[in-house]
Amino acid sequence: MNNSLAQIYKEFNINDSILSFCNDIEKNLKQRFEEIDMTAEYNQLKVLKAMQDNRVSDIHFAATTGYGYNDLGRDTLEQVYADVFHAEAALVRPQLISGTHALSTALSGNLRPGDEILSPVGKPYDTLEGVIGIKKNEDADGTTGYTGSLAEYGITYSQTDLLPDGSYDYEGIRKAMNERTRLVTIQRSKGYAARPTLSVERIGELIRFIKKINPDVICMVDNCYGEFAETIEHTDAGADLCVGSLIKNPGGGLAPIGGYIAGRKEYVDNAACRLTAPGLGKEVGATLGINSRLFQGLFLAPQVVSGALKGAVYAANIYEKLGFPVIPNATEPRYDIIQAVTLGTPEGVIAFCKGIQAAAPIDSFVTPEPWAMPGYHSEVIMAAGAFIQGASIELSADAPMEPPYAVYFQGGLTWYHAKIGILMSVQKLYEENLIHL
Repeated sequence: MNNSLAQIYKEFNINDSILSFCNDIEKNLKQRFEEIDMTAEYNQLKVLKAMQDNRVSDIHFAATTGYGYNDLGRDTLEQVYADVFHAEAALVRPQLISGTHALSTALSGNLRPGDEILSPVGKPYDTLEGVIGIKKNEDADGTTGYTGSLAEYGITYSQTDLLPDGSYDYEGIRKAMNERTRLVTIQRSKGYAARPTLSVERIGELIRFIKKINPDVICMVDNCYGEFAETIEHTDAGADLCVGSLIKNPGGGLAPIGGYIAGRKEYVDNAACRLTAPGLGKEVGATLGINSRLFQGLFLAPQVVSGALKGAVYAANIYEKLGFPVIPNATEPRYDIIQAVTLGTPEGVIAFCKGIQAAAPIDSFVTPEPWAMPGYHSEVIMAAGAFIQGASIELSADAPMEPPYAVYFQGGLTWYHAKIGILMSVQKLYEENLIHL
């Protein structure tokens, strides 16, 4: 690190020993970073080709209001997404407010009373439990459950956990599938579970196994945090539906809201009828002038994701060297942008999150604190100074305040921002005497 660069890092009050320690680790990551850049280059060309093939023009940036009839930009964007994902169709809408909402829409649109959902990779992310109706809380009026959950409509849920070594329990999956199994939901990322993120190839193997048992079962992949981490997506590997959020990877940090559902036309259309209304489907939905941000965000997404992946690799190597368990470990391949670090104490989690917040361009002056966030089992601490509220493609970290006290770091619109975030997290742990260099 040259003198001028070292000097500006000192303006962030980062200790010299931390800079030296982390700089030595970064020097050894050149090959890993080159591999990430190659993936980004491939995906950049893939997105560019899809835009060119669909003759994207500034006419597609025009705003629509009201019903949104004949929104050329919306329809073209959806075709671009379909081409990028090698899918028959896509639903890409600002009316989908989050990944959870997109998943809920895909499930509700394609399931009917008497159907059953199977999760063959363990329990899904906390916020999806309310959608399915797995978890029941007592409300103030004494009733239990989640209003509008799939369970209320007679849709049941079953689950098969991964084996201790992280492999699929094929025999358990075979036993769990029955004549009511209509949809299999596969979560790519770990969520708050201590399990590996699943690659496209591994999920493809699972889908092929399920389709041999029943080819009519819908296989849906929750792709949140995983887009553009590899050169292929789950629709390339046999998934019927692939679902995600635009304020994560594919929005490139520019999408102010939105989600996508890509896959087989029949199932995408079913989801559209749930999002809008039966008989209206994809024909309505104004975009209110944000199409240019959705197009440009997708165009930038491969490069933005590469920076986030470098940040995750950097964090894993640093914290593993400091003696903390990390998932994935320092040398494992990357299939999403999330890096889990088990700090072992509440104080460690809070210090880490303080460091991420202190590195933010927005609200760097605030202090994150645990709180009872809706949809989660325990208090959650979240650090995020983002241009888009809740945009976890931007630098952020969050953790449930419960053993083993693991924090989940992700994002960074640039590699350099991800880097400073990690340095600041180490600095905060150092200041609290939770690490020694």
